[in-house]
Amino acid sequence: MPTRRTLVSASILDADLSNLARDSRKALRSGADRLHLDVMDGHFVPNITFGPGLIKRLRRIGKQPFDAHLMISEPGRYMDQFIDAGCDSITFHVEVDEPIEPTLLKIRKAGRQAGLAIKPATPLSALEPYRELLDIVMVMTVEPGFGGQSFMKEAATKILPAHQIFRGRSDGMPAGQVHVDGGVSRQSAELCGGLAAEVLVVGSTLWKKDRDIAREIGLIKALADEGYRNGDGKGQRAVPHDEWVPFATLPRSIGRRLLNEIEAAGVPVIQIRAERAPGAEGPRDYELLIPAGCEDAAAERFGEARQLARGEAEARRHAPQDRTRRDPNVRGGTA
Repeated sequence: MPTRRTLVSASILDADLSNLARDSRKALRSGADRLHLDVMDGHFVPNITFGPGLIKRLRRIGKQPFDAHLMISEPGRYMDQFIDAGCDSITFHVEVDEPIEPTLLKIRKAGRQAGLAIKPATPLSALEPYRELLDIVMVMTVEPGFGGQSFMKEAATKILPAHQIFRGRSDGMPAGQVHVDGGVSRQSAELCGGLAAEVLVVGSTLWKKDRDIAREIGLIKALADEGYRNGDGKGQRAVPHDEWVPFATLPRSIGRRLLNEIEAAGVPVIQIRAERAPGAEGPRDYELLIPAGCEDAAAERFGEARQLARGEAEARRHAPQDRTRRDPNVRGGTA
């Protein structure tokens, strides 16, 4: 299976703000490559979050990259504080009403990566004057300000052409990255990967109640990488988006073991309840579904494991059933 290409920057906007250090460590242990810090001032966007003081304290959790996304009206005024707080990259909005170039130069002079974000309605041409100073272009696929919004496919059309910002620059300039921020989840990851996004900002979908964060991050990375491979980084797919095919039908516990083995190799898997014939008895089977583009590779690598799992399931179905049942009126007895 191929090496991971897509990086996940975990947004802590919807994490437990009373214990950000704990949740930040949890996201990083679960496979996030960096932390995304959404700073809002209540003026540029209608929400207020936190500032450089909190980021500086959070910096104590380790050396993992911190991506600061400043949704504030005067980024130049506060830039020294965010640099001092330990941000590794700092992205602010091209729509701010102040000179942009001096702030980008200050970020780069401090040895940090400098980025500009664009709202859904802002054309990519707004970034052209700053192409020589950019390490990051952040394509917003929601209106900035609040977490939990729905991914805007029409805004995603900027992802692929955003790479042109980094082409044709002066000799010696390092390659930049295109980040996608807003509504990114397993439903939109393949599309973003197919459009060659390098970093996906993933937020609210990670912090849902009882969500397995490690599995969610693994699925998002795998789907984004699959989209990139199928589309050759040009947004085109060899198979329709979101097309999943059955890989095996097994009892839940047996299927879960096979699912874990396949996911460990980087292939996304979903386990759902299988259709059941009317009047059927016994434990219900569950289907393992994988992306159609992974089917041949998964069959080659996990075909033997699938056969063994099917044999175990068949043996379990034909095993003698213990038909005794406990009598509720007799302590320790059976009916």
